Amino acid sequence: MKKLFAFLCALFITTGFAPAYQILSSNELGTGDARNQNIVVKCTTTTGQISNQTCSLRRYVKCTNNKCSGWDKWRDLRNTRENYSDWQSAANACCRAKGLR
Repeated sequence: MKKLFAFLCALFITTGFAPAYQILSSNELGTGDARNQNIVVKCTTTTGQISNQTCSLRRYVKCTNNKCSGWDKWRDLRNTRENYSDWQSAANACCRAKGLR
């Protein structure tokens, strides 16, 4: 599943339809009563060069008896007050806040 997710993300980014950021890592952690998903993206400059600045994104889910309810919204760890419906929106907002894309 993770390989499929990484492949689809890479395909989406290389087609030119996606904002200009690069996924550095994606993982899911936790078992039992809670889990979280983490994605780290690297932003690009306005000239299209890969920046050394990254954005860390996370979402949580609570579980009971190994059954998990719906995932919380994505959050930019730099600004946890904002919630995003998908990780791409969170990555866009984080990169833009840094003056990147």
